[in-house]
Amino acid sequence: MLRTSALRAGCAAVAVLAVSTGCTVPADGGGAAGDGKPGGSAVGAPTTPTSEPAAPSPTESAEPSVRPAADRTTPPPSPEPTPSESTPSWSPSPEPSETSEAPDPKPEPLMESGDESGQVRELQARLRQIGHFDRNPTGYYGSVTAAAVSSFQGKRGLPRTGETDILTWQKLLDRTDEPTRDELFPPTTRPVAAPDPRCLKGRVMCISKKSRTLAWMVDGKMRSAMDVRFGSEYTPTREGTFSVGWKSRDHVSTIYDTPMPYAMFFSGGQAVHYSADFAAKGYEGASHGCVNVRDKTKIATLFNEVRTGDKVVIYW
Repeated sequence: MLRTSALRAGCAAVAVLAVSTGCTVPADGGGAAGDGKPGGSAVGAPTTPTSEPAAPSPTESAEPSVRPAADRTTPPPSPEPTPSESTPSWSPSPEPSETSEAPDPKPEPLMESGDESGQVRELQARLRQIGHFDRNPTGYYGSVTAAAVSSFQGKRGLPRTGETDILTWQKLLDRTDEPTRDELFPPTTRPVAAPDPRCLKGRVMCISKKSRTLAWMVDGKMRSAMDVRFGSEYTPTREGTFSVGWKSRDHVSTIYDTPMPYAMFFSGGQAVHYSADFAAKGYEGASHGCVNVRDKTKIATLFNEVRTGDKVVIYW
């Protein structure tokens, strides 16, 4: 009986030792108590220790100690900013539609360099009325006309193109009068100079070296006008007040042996007469001191009207 009690006591000690040993068996099933056999699950089941926290999983960690390779090469996307007054938002420009208006094209010129017409002549006459064109109208749109148009455009705040477009033309019409026939078809290439005071009384051939014109004046009124040419610096035409000494319709120079038709002599051998050379060459040449006229019809008419004794005034 005593032996049996001792045996039972030894078995109990062994059982207590077994239970104590099973509480420390690792959770990976290193001992028999963790193998899930019937009757051992309550004793050998793994439990989470309360004295030492478990290692955090990657999903539970806010910042892993070693960032994955993907994290080291690709930074996390930053949140898109919300539009505000300080951060302008961008939006694509609308695609042009068929109904979109194209920019205004450059106005088509009514007149431009190289044109020759009656309208160009009117343009020149109107520009001359307001002081932008200082020559007589010719009907040809050249560099002088273009410069005059550009001057007018600049005065009126328009683009200085030198071409006459509809807006330039309209502004010019608003500021000028309808040109007269004499304004459109003046008798001389250059405007006739204002008459010298000596020309305002009686019958006078009033000759201006500045404008290179001859005006036939009767009692202060101009009866006709024509282009004239003078002598060179070596054979200058004399200036002053003279009178017609004599006339010769078909005169030939005894010094130069050249024709001098419709000659009206006023100072020694100097005379007003027609010059075929002047008609052919213009102002490229010069006379030997006479006053040359290149319009044969006009000088012929003047020759018939001028009398011996009529006054001749030559001035600058």
